[in-house]
Amino acid sequence: MWVKGWIPGGEGPKGWGPLLRPRGGAGVREKEADQPAAPKSPALRSWPLLPARPQAHRRGRARRPALPAVPATQPRPQPRPRPGPRPRSQPWPGCVAASRPTRAQPAAHGARPVTAPQGAWPISAAPEEAASAPPPAPRASEAPAPAAAAGERPRGPAPSFPFAPPFPPGPPTAPRRRWCRSPRWARPRPSRGPRARLTAPVSPPSFSLTPSAMAAAAAEQQQFYLLLGNLLSPDNVVRKQAEETYENIPGQSKITFLLQAIRNTTAAEEARQMAAVLLRRLLSSAFDEVYPALPSDVQTAIKSELLMIIQMETQSSMRKKVCDIAAELARNLIDEDGNNQWPEGLKFLFDSVSSQNVGLREAALHIFWNFPGIFGNQQQHYLDVIKRMLVQCMQDQEHPSIRTLSARATAAFILANEHNVALFKHFADLLPGFLQAVNDSCYQNDDSVLKSLVEIADTVPKYLRPHLEATLQLSLKLCGDTSLNNMQRQLALEVIVTLSETAAAMLRKHTNIVAQTIPQMLAMMVDLEEDEDWANADELEDDDFDSNAVAGESALDRMACGLGGKLVLPMIKEHIMQMLQNPDWKYRHAGLMALSAIGEGCHQQMEGILNEIVNFVLLFLQDPHPRVRYAACNAVGQMATDFAPGFQKKFHEKVIAALLQTMEDQGNQRVQAHAAAALINFTEDCPKSLLIPYLDNLVKHLHSIMVLKLQELIQKGTKLVLEQVVTSIASVADTAEEKFVPYYDLFMPSLKHIVENAVQKELRLLRGKTIECISLIGLAVGKEKFMQDASDVMQLLLKTQTDFNDMEDDDPQISYMISAWARMCKILGKEFQQYLPVVMGPLMKTASIKPEVALLDTQDMENMSDDDGWEFVNLGDQQSFGIKTAGLEEKSTACQMLVCYAKELKEGFVEYTEQVVKLMVPLLKFYFHDGVRVAAAESMPLLLECARVRGPEYLTQMWHFMCDALIKAIGTEPDSDVLSEIMHSFAKCIEVMGDGCLNNEHFEELGGILKAKLEEHFKNQELRQVKRQDEDYDEQVEESLQDEDDNDVYILTKVSDILHSIFSSYKEKVLPWFEQLLPLIVNLICPHRPWPDRQWGLCIFDDVIEHCSPASFKYAEYFLRPMLQYVCDNSPEVRQAAAYGLGVMAQYGGDNYRPFCTEALPLLVRVIQSADSKTKENVNATENCISAVGKIMKFKPDCVNVEEVLPHWLSWLPLHEDKEEAVQTFNYLCDLIESNHPIVLGPNNTNLPKIFSIIAEGEMHEAIKHEDPCAKRLANVVRQVQTSGGLWTECIAQLSPEQQAAIQELLNSA
Repeated sequence: MWVKGWIPGGEGPKGWGPLLRPRGGAGVREKEADQPAAPKSPALRSWPLLPARPQAHRRGRARRPALPAVPATQPRPQPRPRPGPRPRSQPWPGCVAASRPTRAQPAAHGARPVTAPQGAWPISAAPEEAASAPPPAPRASEAPAPAAAAGERPRGPAPSFPFAPPFPPGPPTAPRRRWCRSPRWARPRPSRGPRARLTAPVSPPSFSLTPSAMAAAAAEQQQFYLLLGNLLSPDNVVRKQAEETYENIPGQSKITFLLQAIRNTTAAEEARQMAAVLLRRLLSSAFDEVYPALPSDVQTAIKSELLMIIQMETQSSMRKKVCDIAAELARNLIDEDGNNQWPEGLKFLFDSVSSQNVGLREAALHIFWNFPGIFGNQQQHYLDVIKRMLVQCMQDQEHPSIRTLSARATAAFILANEHNVALFKHFADLLPGFLQAVNDSCYQNDDSVLKSLVEIADTVPKYLRPHLEATLQLSLKLCGDTSLNNMQRQLALEVIVTLSETAAAMLRKHTNIVAQTIPQMLAMMVDLEEDEDWANADELEDDDFDSNAVAGESALDRMACGLGGKLVLPMIKEHIMQMLQNPDWKYRHAGLMALSAIGEGCHQQMEGILNEIVNFVLLFLQDPHPRVRYAACNAVGQMATDFAPGFQKKFHEKVIAALLQTMEDQGNQRVQAHAAAALINFTEDCPKSLLIPYLDNLVKHLHSIMVLKLQELIQKGTKLVLEQVVTSIASVADTAEEKFVPYYDLFMPSLKHIVENAVQKELRLLRGKTIECISLIGLAVGKEKFMQDASDVMQLLLKTQTDFNDMEDDDPQISYMISAWARMCKILGKEFQQYLPVVMGPLMKTASIKPEVALLDTQDMENMSDDDGWEFVNLGDQQSFGIKTAGLEEKSTACQMLVCYAKELKEGFVEYTEQVVKLMVPLLKFYFHDGVRVAAAESMPLLLECARVRGPEYLTQMWHFMCDALIKAIGTEPDSDVLSEIMHSFAKCIEVMGDGCLNNEHFEELGGILKAKLEEHFKNQELRQVKRQDEDYDEQVEESLQDEDDNDVYILTKVSDILHSIFSSYKEKVLPWFEQLLPLIVNLICPHRPWPDRQWGLCIFDDVIEHCSPASFKYAEYFLRPMLQYVCDNSPEVRQAAAYGLGVMAQYGGDNYRPFCTEALPLLVRVIQSADSKTKENVNATENCISAVGKIMKFKPDCVNVEEVLPHWLSWLPLHEDKEEAVQTFNYLCDLIESNHPIVLGPNNTNLPKIFSIIAEGEMHEAIKHEDPCAKRLANVVRQVQTSGGLWTECIAQLSPEQQAAIQELLNSA
């Protein structure tokens, strides 16, 4: 059904995304359906699905898509973050969040904003792509504008100066990138600076001035102080004017003015701090444009001046800011060879760290913490010196600040050398002192070292191995110490949880720690507050991610997934059972939420006791406390998602009845709404046949609640339950499909009434959900039934569409409207074309949204508020890239709908192909959102199909516009799921365009990319073998490695797709180009390779034989022997590929292959006659062998004894699993019958009853489509017999009633 591929938020009935969060027990997503989220919670949006990969290439249980998470500071790449009650990668504010290891699943729920892509940064870019760029390189030419205050906290909803960086053609290169919010633990609120207005332009003073020039320079410097004051002004107009003035000052002059302001101790403190911030930013963002152009004596003076100011400065905060400048300058003075061009800086570092002056020691450590790579290529030489320096400072008992700074510097140094295993061992003996500093700083109300420990656990967990037990014990102690504040306790827990994800095998060896951690998490989950207004609140607030309850739940979820159910479930089961029997509602609530949290991680282990769990949970739907009933709804909905569809098949009767009863809880609308949301989760994965018997009862309850809540909306203005019930109706209709027709008239008038009248701002979400509901019902019941209301609905949508420009950016109706139009297109088909002029304008506007972005130093980012939807990724080298996520989901949805229109309307969409292709091609590099790139890729072949009607010239121009971008995207795309879609689309484009669509440059670039993909495939396999030798290797590690292998194999299938499209289009002309890949393809089919490699290697050679023969024989030495050998391989997939190859060899191969056809026949017969040849796993391979035997007899009859083989071949028919090969065999059978072959017909046509049986079985299994010419040939055979009276009666009499019905169906339809 079309909705399953296109409605954002999930597949099919999953059009709203699961209304229960797919993970973490925060449960029913009451604030979102289809895809829009609450306006101020971009982190919790539902992201569109990537297309699911074929099940043939997957192992294990397919996990459902997940919500993206917003990590905290400096996270590592997270390919598939999952949601929890707290965003997955941001377990709680102020910590470096850890992410889930990559898990096998169809795809991430569309998209996280960016996936720490790896690859080089090309330089040039197209201007129209500016807002679509991935994070810019650390030294961008644009200098971010000044901060809004001396403390570096910008004002307004955005970082100081968002800009659209150049749009590079490839993803960025940077160490350890992960999306992060600005932490709440670093938010100073500095006082505002004085207001002043710059009255005249300023010019820089020189370093050597005459007396009159000095006076002028002093006046200009004074004006610059006024400018600094204006930059701090709370008045937006004044500040903006100051920013423009500042930007117009030449960079070299800025350095002079700023340095003078910093060293002027008589100036206002706010102005000095602002100057320090600006100078650091200038060196960070525009160093190459400014500094090298300065005279060498000025450069020397700047370096000396900075060191002097550090030594003379008395204000600690100001000294730190100058140290930041020095560190930034040092970072830029390391040349490409690693030489430090500032030896005086290193000398200052050594002198200061040994000084008796505590301030200087702090300064040295601060610089080293800020830039641990300051030693450049001399680091190895100074390694022992660095170690002694850090040890000495860490042992300073008199000055806690020195111990803290040295511990943080140690962590920064380890993180900067994350791949240097030898260095870890060399610095391992610093760990005890580091852990002591963690402990001491926590009790001094400083959690900075604890955060560093979290980051080590996240990025370099193996550094902790020598003292892992001590690390875990310390974390456990701090977590359990109620004298510490909640954030510190949560950070301590985060260390353990992060290790469960990044070093699960290491942690599984410390079961005692895990066993002690689980009660701590459960205790946190009990930390709930009483709220008298909770039960009937009509506005849902976002989860409090600072609360212990949410933190504990998220941690439990992540630990269960990280360590696995085999370890976690036995440890937690008894705790949960005890909590559920506790008289205190908070314990029962926590126990139920814990069950929700562990469902995915303990999936396999819980399945065996699911009946017991479900029966127990359902009892709590009758609990006296509403929040316990709410938690029970949450658990039911979560299990319906985690254990689908088995959960629905086993428990449909009791679950539906219990949820419908709970939905009648009129006194507690939060419980009502949550029960409705749980019902959505249940129905969206419920097989249609199971739901139909309950339709009457479901509809009765849903309709009565909708009517009642509609009255309450009118009388009281309450809407929460109505919002959820409307989506429940849509979910039921979507699953029931045409069976919902009898109930259509019951709901449609009320739904139309809501859309028409719910125009107030507070009803936007209700109106959007109702629009969604109407369109999904229309899609379910079909065009014929819906047409009675289609005109009214279209008018309502058109009226809403005219108000589109007046909608706010965060209006949830936008996405609902976009999706609804696409569903209407599916319903109306070609008739929808008339509405395109109305729909396309707003749709293109939404699809063209350019996000606000900003490049900030990491320290700037830390001081930013995490409100207003800004998210950050750390680029390394103290650089952070920020993006405002508002509108990204709407953009993704709009792009998917454009694909839908192209797919559904085909040539009817041709008027818009040019503007759409100009939009989509640049979006192949829109690294902020995977769903956008997938839609862009998927649109390409569809747009070419649409454009066919304009003629070959127009089509070729369009292809030339997209071809280069597609090839480059294959080479640079960082995400494997998106990459597979781009490769698939490229292959489809080649099939559309055919021979001549690629020029020599295209072939050269594509050849290099495919070669690199294959080499990477082999390299990844070798790396996985190395991991299997690791001391922490266990079965859970193997499962993770298998998931990685599945991803690699899936990319290999797409390489095969591209080669298939090229061979089928270019034939033997492409063979010289193919020879550069030949050694790698031959390597794939070596006997020692895994079966998927051999399978896909054979498939590629199958294409060479099929499309490039007889010239293919020149490569026979590479593939013929393996192909003959592998037809009897243990792997059915390999047998199938080999058998298909032998078949096309007979069909297309030419005379050179004749002896090999003779050799192949007995091998094929051996496979066919094997005892288990027709089992489910073997049948496809066997049918390809049967087809190959038929092809040998048909195309190379002189190579075999046809009369001897033919009776056996007939006994193996029909084929019904492999539809393509079934057509081949039936066509050959028709050839034999039509030629009156005596062996086939038998003496006196005695074989005709057997032939009728074969034809009937093929029809029963739908082996041949009725529109296929082969079906007509078979029907003609039957009709000829039908005219012969007695023979017809004899044939029909020997068929079963089902076979007779199948023969009649064939005659009627073919």
